[in-house]
Amino acid sequence: MLRGPTGDHVTVSTVGGETVRAFVPRPLPPEPPLAIGPALRERLDQALLALGRLDSITEFLPSPELFLYTYVRKEAVLSSQIEGTRSSLSDLLLFELDQAPGVPLDDVTEVSNYVAALEHGLRRLREGFPLSNRLIREIHRTLLRYGRGAERQPGEFRRSQNWVGGSRPGTAVFVPPPADRVADCMGALERWLHNEPEPTPALLKAALAHVQFETIHPFLDGNGRVGRLLIALLLRVEGVLREPLLYLSLYLKRNRSRYYDLLQEVRERGDWEAWIEFFADAVRETAEGAVRTARRLVDLFQRDRHKIQALGRPAGSALRVHDALQRRPLATTAALHGATGLSIPTVIAALEGLVRLRIVREITGRRRNRVYSYAQYMRILSEGTEPLPRA
Repeated sequence: MLRGPTGDHVTVSTVGGETVRAFVPRPLPPEPPLAIGPALRERLDQALLALGRLDSITEFLPSPELFLYTYVRKEAVLSSQIEGTRSSLSDLLLFELDQAPGVPLDDVTEVSNYVAALEHGLRRLREGFPLSNRLIREIHRTLLRYGRGAERQPGEFRRSQNWVGGSRPGTAVFVPPPADRVADCMGALERWLHNEPEPTPALLKAALAHVQFETIHPFLDGNGRVGRLLIALLLRVEGVLREPLLYLSLYLKRNRSRYYDLLQEVRERGDWEAWIEFFADAVRETAEGAVRTARRLVDLFQRDRHKIQALGRPAGSALRVHDALQRRPLATTAALHGATGLSIPTVIAALEGLVRLRIVREITGRRRNRVYSYAQYMRILSEGTEPLPRA
């Protein structure tokens, strides 16, 4: 449905002396109300079915927290790549091992901050803290805690005008609300998230809230990453997922032109339904992909366990090292010693057995401080995380 603009333009003067028209979105829900016809309802139903299957994988995974650990890191890489980093999943895991990544330190620090921001948000929610503007600011503070963007008011709503696209506001693709309107806009969004003036089904709430947040663009930096985190956290709060296993960054990375176009379509023409259709497809495809990945990993672990059991007497220590590598698929001998309680010589012997079975490979070529990769596990996890081509 084409409702016309979903907000109002106000004229603002920037620090550089330009006069531009900034867009102030009207509070949710949309007016007139959403038109959910049979075709769109079917898409939403398929997305919810896929989310139900995703939620159920925690019942057959041998260790749900294992999958969450690695999947969160994959999402961190993908979400940061959309913002221009070149980090890979291997870079992040090497960084967490205090090993040198293959990209600039700022890139991998940005990804590491994303992991910390998500984990902070999840911890606060588990403690019973509400999804609120205070929590959103805390997440933002963690996201920009050090490295690139640390000087751009971490944890604070912006006090100056920002813009999207272009080298300055006058050439921007989109100019968000003036700084003095941000608090009111975010206050209205927070009330709507808490079902004022009316409750909204969880999937629709996540879809609408994401667009509204991206339109307000309340921070000087990090809005895209926080906006994508908001989707996962909302679905967790609303009880759709017991664990925050849905991350849309891979879908948005692959369809980023369409994604940005649809955000503008909502702002300029009020076409919420086209956005919701895209969002429902993103949720369905992402949830189905996550379920396939989880099943592939379970099958991989079982096959490799059978191979290891055929080693005979050394199998016991090799299985313990294999279990540790399921939790951290890149590891040093020292890290595996700490994780398994095995002596360093026993860890080394176990790794040599896993290398002979082609389950593990050493990736540094060094004689000291060697790093071992659970190779097929890393290949599965890394699918889709190739850095975007440079503009």
